[in-house]
Amino acid sequence: MGKKQRIVLASGNAHKIREISQMLPEFEVVGYKELGFTDEIVEDGKTFYENALIKAKTVSEKLNLPALSDDSGICVDALGGEPGIYSARYAGDGDDKHNNALLLKNMEGVENRKAKFVCCMVLYKPNGEIITATGETLGEIMHEEHGENGFGYDPLFFSYDLNECLGIAPAEKKNKISHRFRAIEALKDKLK
Repeated sequence: MGKKQRIVLASGNAHKIREISQMLPEFEVVGYKELGFTDEIVEDGKTFYENALIKAKTVSEKLNLPALSDDSGICVDALGGEPGIYSARYAGDGDDKHNNALLLKNMEGVENRKAKFVCCMVLYKPNGEIITATGETLGEIMHEEHGENGFGYDPLFFSYDLNECLGIAPAEKKNKISHRFRAIEALKDKLK
C-alpha cells in the first residue's frame, strides 16, 4: 500500500485533528504545529467562510503545502444565530464548560430551542486554488448537559438525526452525521 497523501490541517485543536483524521482515513492529516507553524492566526472574518479561508491561506502560504481549514460553530435560532463564529470563545476564555454555562444562561425561559451546527471547510492550495464546502446538522439546545462524549457544545445538543444528545452518542455515530462530516463529504465530492 502506498504512502498516504498529507493534508495540513490549519488547526491546533487536538479534538478536531483526531475527528478529521477519522473522517479522512485515505489521507495523513497533520496539525500545522507538527510542521513547525507557530504564528498566531488572527481570525477576524465576519463569516465561517472568511475565518476558514484566513486560516487555510495563511498556513498554505507559510508552509507551501495544501492546507485544510474549517470554521464551525453552533447557531441558535432564538439568539439570532449566536454564538455563531464566536462559538469557541463565547464566554471569552475558550473553555467548553464556561461556553456551555453561558449558552444555558442565555437560553433560560426560551421556548424555541432550535439550533444547528455549521461547518465551512476550505482547502487552499499553494497555487491559489480554493475549494470550499459547507455542512450542517440540525437539532436543539437541551436544558442541561448530558454525557461525557464529544467536546464543545455536544453535551447540550440534541441531534435530530440521531434522536439523542451528541454528548451521549459514540464518536462513530456522531461522525456520520456531524456538520464537519457533511462538509468533508461535500468537499471530497468536489475533489473527485
